[in-house]
Amino acid sequence: MANLKFSEDVIRNVVSQVLAEVGPPPANANTGGNFSSVGSSPSSFAGRNGVFQNADEAVAAANEAFELISQRGKEDRKKAIDHIRRIVTDQAVELGTMEMNETKVGRLEHKIGKLQALGEKAPGIEFMNTQVFSGDHGLAVIEHAPFGVIGAITPVTHSLPTIAGNAVNMIAGGNTVVVNPHPSGKNVAAEGVRRFNEAIYNDIGVDNLICVVANPTIESADAIFKHRDVKLICVTGGPMVARAALKAGKRAVVAGPGNPPVVVDETADLENAARCIIEGAAFDNNLLCIAEKEVFVVDSVFDQLMSAMERVGGAVRLNAAEVAQFTSVAIVQVGDDNHDAPSRDFLGQDAAVLARGIGKVVPEDTQLLFGETDEHNPFVSVEQMMPFVPFVRCRDVDEAIALAQKYEHGFRHTSIIHSNNVRNLTRMGRIMDTTLFIKNGPCMAGLGLGGEGYLSFSIAGPTGEGVTTPLTFTRERRCSLVDDLCVLGKPKT
Repeated sequence: MANLKFSEDVIRNVVSQVLAEVGPPPANANTGGNFSSVGSSPSSFAGRNGVFQNADEAVAAANEAFELISQRGKEDRKKAIDHIRRIVTDQAVELGTMEMNETKVGRLEHKIGKLQALGEKAPGIEFMNTQVFSGDHGLAVIEHAPFGVIGAITPVTHSLPTIAGNAVNMIAGGNTVVVNPHPSGKNVAAEGVRRFNEAIYNDIGVDNLICVVANPTIESADAIFKHRDVKLICVTGGPMVARAALKAGKRAVVAGPGNPPVVVDETADLENAARCIIEGAAFDNNLLCIAEKEVFVVDSVFDQLMSAMERVGGAVRLNAAEVAQFTSVAIVQVGDDNHDAPSRDFLGQDAAVLARGIGKVVPEDTQLLFGETDEHNPFVSVEQMMPFVPFVRCRDVDEAIALAQKYEHGFRHTSIIHSNNVRNLTRMGRIMDTTLFIKNGPCMAGLGLGGEGYLSFSIAGPTGEGVTTPLTFTRERRCSLVDDLCVLGKPKT
């Protein structure tokens, strides 16, 4: 019979039957604290709370945890995610302080703020929607299936926030994860993971959904990359770790480096532009990969913007001699090719510390240093990760956009513009083609902080996934049921 219309109730009933056949069995009505439920057989790694001394053990525990969580329904995944969200929110001050004391980079209030924001903004199980196609020839159900054990590398700049945000996304997709954290943030990483797993295990009886190598090395990272039970790699960091992941011979989600440029044209609200540049570039002392790194300003409003930067508060301007002096001490040459790089002495330090490096005294609560340079100053081309921002005078908006494109280096990560000219906004967006493009706001607005959307600290530009979500860490799986359906309780004829 052609052109039959299915009622919503019938379709829902058939979908439920199909999902029951192809998906994991649903969780028991109440698995919390009752480990007799499906998939809760004793674990040889139970009680370790995700902290391991070597990569092989960590992967084995994560693989065992994957087998257990695969036999549970989405409700148990949601419970696990809710515990991570609760801990990073309720214990943000303690964990943020722990991270600040260990890594010694960034600003304490922003370490705390990042954890609190994750509790509210990190996307979870709500992203896991099933698609259904029905018609004369049957039914197709599109599910999002997990990869399995995911190997992750996380940076010192956002050690626990990156782990927590990735864990929420990955567990929502049904995966488990093994983390090789940056050695300078290994203690807070291990403590956060321990707390997450302990709470999850006490509730649903599955331990080690998130595993961490307690003493990470290059060798342990390589072991994770090459392990046969690691099905997907997710790295967040600079060019070297990104290249290593892409050479691992496995599917990789790579959140690589950025050097976000800002363009300010003659139509911009200069007071707003100044406030946004200070807010974004100073956040966590410019450690964010999305942060404003260099500003290209149309000549006709350049001096006005510099005055606005001084007027709105929080930023101190360096004169030409001070800029030259600071550049000489804050940019160093490294590697066999002697390329420019930020000095570790100033990486993520407060603006007052940067100023003392050239014998200048500024108020301790100064958020940002800034000054005029030409395009050839290394602060323009280098992702500096310290609260000093160069401002470059441009002939017109066309030159400003061209320089922005040049010094973004084709990372296609983040770009920002302040303008009230719709044509300029549109043109820059098309030319830059970056994963994040922010108009008339600070960089954080691109991740839902002061703007709309959701939050993630893994922004996969090189591999194209963009701001990662639970769907990033899933495979598409289709189940088709052909012809033999019951329609409104009667066999199809």
